[in-house]
Amino acid sequence: MLITRIHLYDTDDFKDNATGAHPNGVTALPSTFYDQFLSDVAKDRKPSPIRSLYPLEATPGLISLLAGKPNASTFPFTSLSFSARSPTNPTEETSLKIEGSDLAAGLQYGDTAGLKKLRDWFYGLQEFSHGRKRNEGWGISIGTGSQDLIFKAVTALVNPGDPVLVESPVYAGVIPMFQSLHCDQIEVETDSRGISAASLRSILQQWPSGRPKPKVLYTVPYGCNPTGMTATLERRKEVLQLAREHNFIILEDDPYYYLYYGDSARYPSYFSLELQESEVGRVLRFDSLSKILSAGIRIGFASGPEVLLQAIDRHTSISNLQTSSLTQVITFSLLDSWGYDGFKVHTGRVAAFYREKRDVFERAMTEHLSGLAEWSRPEAGMFFWFKLLLSDKLDAEGDSEDIIRNKAFEKGVLALPGTVFLPNGRKTAYVRAAFSLTGAEDTEEAIKRIRDAILDARATTARAQ
Repeated sequence: MLITRIHLYDTDDFKDNATGAHPNGVTALPSTFYDQFLSDVAKDRKPSPIRSLYPLEATPGLISLLAGKPNASTFPFTSLSFSARSPTNPTEETSLKIEGSDLAAGLQYGDTAGLKKLRDWFYGLQEFSHGRKRNEGWGISIGTGSQDLIFKAVTALVNPGDPVLVESPVYAGVIPMFQSLHCDQIEVETDSRGISAASLRSILQQWPSGRPKPKVLYTVPYGCNPTGMTATLERRKEVLQLAREHNFIILEDDPYYYLYYGDSARYPSYFSLELQESEVGRVLRFDSLSKILSAGIRIGFASGPEVLLQAIDRHTSISNLQTSSLTQVITFSLLDSWGYDGFKVHTGRVAAFYREKRDVFERAMTEHLSGLAEWSRPEAGMFFWFKLLLSDKLDAEGDSEDIIRNKAFEKGVLALPGTVFLPNGRKTAYVRAAFSLTGAEDTEEAIKRIRDAILDARATTARAQ
């Protein structure tokens, strides 16, 4: 038997990738298109000489002497059982048992891109939730949480010193990624309707001639951390258009997609909307199970162009090798027992839970912070982003740093000053508060303590004047 080609992904996932043509009429950007986007590090990385051959071990009749996998007969585990609440009736529990070949897969090294059964389930989920079929020139890689995948994507796309587009305020977890590469973080404004397409357009149209434009835009379109805002459909379409006009990749970090609880219908994702474009392949999407199944299970997955996922997988193969096989098997066992309809019911219940949490938090803010703070109501996620009114002067911006980090803490409440979410670290009067864990009584008390801290600060300001 002569083997001439090695595929890290199922060959049915990518049809005629050289030309970008696919059976269902979707045109995908060719693999060579991404040469201009890959970082020097990504271009220098070679496939793992061992892990790149793992998929071939499934070849019928093949005797594998490839990998130094431990013999499973020496493992003490014989089965794994757990119970989970029913998505349709939370008062009922379903018992699940993992054994035999499924347990064997969970106890052994596995494919770098993830357990095939779980990847297949995620392919189906992306069609169920976003209308993306798996023969449209894209793939899926599983990571140890979406943060793991985002870091590897940034490393694969950004060279040291590159300019990068980031919505501002931005998720604090990505700022150190770009800082470690000494990137020029170009802040794109946001407001109550999400990322500002007008701000993005202005930045790109006024970009200095002769200076390479940014290759990536990082954005959290649903329930943004920290602002809690959700980008409108109009904004999303404009951003996609700008991505095509100015040739950049959208890093769509969407951990709160399933935590949408707004009154209007859920807006389509960038990953879904690019089907309306003349071609697909400018969106690299990141999903997370942390907010809907378990934060500790550490499962996330990236969906996007094959070339970019291969770059991520090559990074994985020399760092953590793979996401835990056992947590992947546990996750698949649960999701497979639910099906996509059960998953939808479950995530709907989770979203409703956080909507109630939001309402409790906002009632307390309205009662105790009216006239002392300003905010917009979030429609997704688990955060309030509010501006402290530290003076009666309308043009006084104020600074929440000392008030929240010191005065509020001294009064017994912990929140985050807004400056940590600004790439340039400038002062701001804004504060981020998470409402996911506190009960109604603690919420009421926390807001009262913040109120007292604001009043103390206003009194100090008044005396100084």
